[in-house]
Amino acid sequence: MNTRRLPSLDEVFSPQGIAVVGVSGSGKLGFAEMILMAHMEIKTPKLYPVNPKYKEIFGIPCFPSVLEIPDSVDHVIVNIPADLVLELLEQCAEKKVKSVHFFTAGFGESGQKDRAELEKQMLDIAQKGKFRIIGPNCVGLYIPEAKTANILGVPYEHGSIGFLSQSGGHASNLPAFGASRGLRFSKVVSYGNALDIDEIELLEYMADDEKTDTIGIYIEGLKNGQAFFKALKSAAAKKPVIVYKGGKTEAGQRAAKGHTASMISSVNVFNAVCRQVNAIEVDNIDQMIDVMVALRFLPLLPKAKNLVLFGSGGGPSVLAGDEMEAVGLTIPQFNEKTQSKLKSLLPVDGGIFINPLDTVNLVEPEAIEAALNVFIDLPDVDMIVYHFGFHPIGMWGLGRFSKAAYLEKLIRVMNQARNKTDKALMLALRPPLDVTSLEEFLEVQMAFVKNKFPVFHSLGDLALAVNRVVDWKNNHDDSRG
Repeated sequence: MNTRRLPSLDEVFSPQGIAVVGVSGSGKLGFAEMILMAHMEIKTPKLYPVNPKYKEIFGIPCFPSVLEIPDSVDHVIVNIPADLVLELLEQCAEKKVKSVHFFTAGFGESGQKDRAELEKQMLDIAQKGKFRIIGPNCVGLYIPEAKTANILGVPYEHGSIGFLSQSGGHASNLPAFGASRGLRFSKVVSYGNALDIDEIELLEYMADDEKTDTIGIYIEGLKNGQAFFKALKSAAAKKPVIVYKGGKTEAGQRAAKGHTASMISSVNVFNAVCRQVNAIEVDNIDQMIDVMVALRFLPLLPKAKNLVLFGSGGGPSVLAGDEMEAVGLTIPQFNEKTQSKLKSLLPVDGGIFINPLDTVNLVEPEAIEAALNVFIDLPDVDMIVYHFGFHPIGMWGLGRFSKAAYLEKLIRVMNQARNKTDKALMLALRPPLDVTSLEEFLEVQMAFVKNKFPVFHSLGDLALAVNRVVDWKNNHDDSRG
């Protein structure tokens, strides 16, 4: 009789030995090969390729089966045909593994009755063998602290953002796309068909995880909506929860059903419940990144929505005013005293001094410092937004912004202003479209991110994210009395 208990998610998320089954040494580069390389890159200490055809893969000893690995194995990653998985699971039970992640697709999401039955058999073996199943049809785990990864090029250092995703693509893309914006993650879990570990269990876990202070969710459909919403309410009462619901249109719902075989919830009901529990809803992964950036780099979140906007470029300033007020932010006009003070410090010809502020020299650190020193003393202003690079002279910055002397001076000015005020200070840097300028842009962005400034890629994106975060904070504060 098997007296072992099912492992906790803490145990699942801290594996000591990881086996990758189905990896090839033939020179092809599929998922199994990529995930093996990702674990090599993140320096997983105990990593075991499994394939009876090879003695070695990528310089690592390869084993014919999980049972022939001489050391203990906690986590098994599977990329073999679906009709071979039952035998493998029996071996995993014998090996006393704690979790099995199935990248392999072709199960319940295929719509075939025999594949749905196969899933039941898989779950039965796992329950009897006392191990957990992640998936199938997913990319599994990215947990930097535990040295487990599912994509190349993601940061090695861990952070405090948790993300659970029905989609493997989003689970891979969010850490990769968010890396240059300064986002770091505690745990990212792609759970696919949710045969065993599902969104409810994951949400309950992350709500209580001391290493996670912000939770992101990508979800397509729910099999138990009532239990999910109960978990969502509990989690959202403890920490910010950002929700991206896929499959909101008829075409999207068809794709979601074919993707992970989930039952589709009523979109209107889903949206209403998110508002009720104060979860932050977004419409795509880029918006989720923007909200996470605001939460991560604005420790003193504003309560009201009045902002000062300044930078170089009249057209972008006008557009920004439209975009920001359209989502609910306010750009109050400067009074005559403030306008006069700014005009005494900055070039008047060709300038706009009413908020937004736009003068020809507002790319220079000295001019930016002068403007900031005025703004930080303004009453009834909650946020200061500087847009940088929306009006480049020819190329993005003609090489001037990448020079260490310029950047160091500018960041020193920004830091000094931030230290003098509790107003939220943010930047919008528009990515250029040519290769030469993009290199300069990334250097500038990295410098600001390293100094813990929130950076957004458009003023519209900034406005949407900040408006959502301010609403979330006010609702959260009101609910706590």
